[in-house]
Amino acid sequence: MSCGELVVVGSGIQSGRHLSRRVISELDRADDVLAMTDSWAWSWLRRQRPDARSLSHFYAEGKDRRQTYREMTREILAPLMSGRRVCAVFYGHPGVFADVPHAAIRAARAAGHRARMEPGVSAEACLYADLGLDPGRRGVQSFEATQFLVFERELDPAALLILWQVALAGDLSCTRTGADPARLRVLKDKLLRWYAPDTEAILYEAARLSLETYRAERLSLRALPEAAYRDYTTLVIPPQRTLIPDHQALTALGYPPDTLDSLS
Repeated sequence: MSCGELVVVGSGIQSGRHLSRRVISELDRADDVLAMTDSWAWSWLRRQRPDARSLSHFYAEGKDRRQTYREMTREILAPLMSGRRVCAVFYGHPGVFADVPHAAIRAARAAGHRARMEPGVSAEACLYADLGLDPGRRGVQSFEATQFLVFERELDPAALLILWQVALAGDLSCTRTGADPARLRVLKDKLLRWYAPDTEAILYEAARLSLETYRAERLSLRALPEAAYRDYTTLVIPPQRTLIPDHQALTALGYPPDTLDSLS
């Protein structure tokens, strides 16, 4: 068996504007190009590589997304068996909320092929820029909405909270598309363990085209079930309380216990 090479790259969020020179170089070098991107990035990609193949046909209504991901992974790996250089292109950052890129890289390496990932601009990067939020200021808690909902997780209201794919919260079948108000009420009720009903939240959607404006709809937590959602809508709750100094740690470090009181 010849040794193949796999590189997984990201098309970014805004087609054209977020594509790096490194991505373009990898596309030029590849023997095979496979892609799972939005329609605008796909149009650009086909102009660069008319031989590129889309992975979108593996999706089907009512089909378990986990099966779709397994089929995509096999499609990406197949050319490696002949020693070919494969470039797989995914929307946004290829390593963020994307099962297939990680699975393909693990499988390729396990089979003795070279495999690596190049970073891309993610929705999270756009979120910080658009909303003016710095995760380094108060810390950030970032969860996939269904995982947060169905597992025991503890929140810190002094830190930023980001819940991804909130429209699909509570779907364990991996087949549903679109928001379910009943499931969103369950999510709201869980959030009320840490936040007041009138806490202001933000529904965020990054702009996909340079002429578009990002969505940053502000609403109270109690209004979440009735709001409008897309599959990629993100729920953001800014920090809601001040930081509490750890006096024991400050003392152990040699600082007076009230050192941070004016900064918290």
